[in-house]
Amino acid sequence: MRSRDGNHTLTCRFCSIILFSSLALHAGEFLISYRYVVKDATLYNETLQIAKAMRKCHGIPQASLVLETQNTNNLKKILSTDNEKFINYIHHLGLDVLHKEKTFNYQNSSTTILTLKTTCFKVGFNDNFVRISPLK
Repeated sequence: MRSRDGNHTLTCRFCSIILFSSLALHAGEFLISYRYVVKDATLYNETLQIAKAMRKCHGIPQASLVLETQNTNNLKKILSTDNEKFINYIHHLGLDVLHKEKTFNYQNSSTTILTLKTTCFKVGFNDNFVRISPLK
């Protein structure tokens, strides 16, 4: 069909498809897991794993964390620059705690492991910030 000015309506459909697909590139779902190991009051290991979800995650977004992007869409870089904010946010979500103590030849040894099980997060990128929300 042609409009009054002679243009095809197909171009409008094509523009809307491009617009919606470009918006979809800036939002996604990521699987994030975290593990923090302390042995004898010394940090032994800290692991943060991030992967793009291959399937759609189902759930309701919970309380969000907003971080500045600093002109990048790489989630791992963004989380590493604001590491303290993200770790505090994860602590409020709830971590599994495993604590062990041993005594051998009158020497005490302890190990504490904090773990965030693999959780699906909805991540929305904007020009200046990223919004991260866990799905439950």
